[in-house]
Amino acid sequence: MSCAPSAHIPHPPVRKAVFPIAGLGTRFLPATKASPKEMLPVVDKPLIQYAVEEAYASGIRQMIFVTGRTKRPVEDHFDTAYELETELERTGKHELLALARSIAPDDMSCVYVRQPRALGLGHAVLCAQELIGNEPFAVLLADDFMQGSPPVLAQLLGEYQRSGQSVIAVMQVAREQVSSYGIVAGAADHAGVIQIERMVEKPEPELAPSNTAIVGRYVLTPSVLHELRDIAQQALSNPAHTGEIQLTDGIARLAATQGVRALPFAGTRHDCGSKLGMLQATVDQALQHGELKAAFKQWLIAKAASL
Repeated sequence: MSCAPSAHIPHPPVRKAVFPIAGLGTRFLPATKASPKEMLPVVDKPLIQYAVEEAYASGIRQMIFVTGRTKRPVEDHFDTAYELETELERTGKHELLALARSIAPDDMSCVYVRQPRALGLGHAVLCAQELIGNEPFAVLLADDFMQGSPPVLAQLLGEYQRSGQSVIAVMQVAREQVSSYGIVAGAADHAGVIQIERMVEKPEPELAPSNTAIVGRYVLTPSVLHELRDIAQQALSNPAHTGEIQLTDGIARLAATQGVRALPFAGTRHDCGSKLGMLQATVDQALQHGELKAAFKQWLIAKAASL
């Protein structure tokens, strides 16, 4: 079967984005004991809001959150806060009122579905299958704080429209870091986009086929749901299986049948699943913040000089 891109065939638009956010965020305890990790702030916005804004800026209007029982504050954040808005309006704080209302624009819908057990990223996506239906969809991992111009997801959507194939974001990592990532290998075209020929989940450095790592943005055709369901059924019938359903396993099957593209995105990425990555993202955002950047840069330079 040929996996060559089919540039002349119109491809169904991507209208839905899935945000798997059911994890417990144990690496950020005690901050996450009573508050979802996704609500930790990067300067003045919670982590999840950056990912939702990226999806919205990329043209997506239907946001699907795969949550757990501790994630109610995420739902509240994207809901209307009547008491807050009433108070801001009463006191004439119109800029803050507009800011509060901009979190969830009128043309954006938010839907929530529970992941009852932590059985892997593939299982989280399967929890949203009835909401996804038979449509292509995006997956954004809020832990991967990614910024680009155009937005990273928009870059993937552009490649999907050109090829009609699933597209995943990738970046080069140090060889000693490959065991923390899914790694891909394949032939790159003139634009550097890779037609995936091999995928390995968290290989040892000496066994990795490359140092091209998958990071948290995906545009997937609905066929991946069939692959994930098949993997889940096999797992249920295999007593030795760990129980986790990995998204990369479904994508690997898709690469062998329909083709999957890996896009080295233009932009930056911080791993906000780690404390260091969260601090790095905060510094980056502070240096871009209209209200803070000048004073923060001055403080940062003075601080660096004193070290």
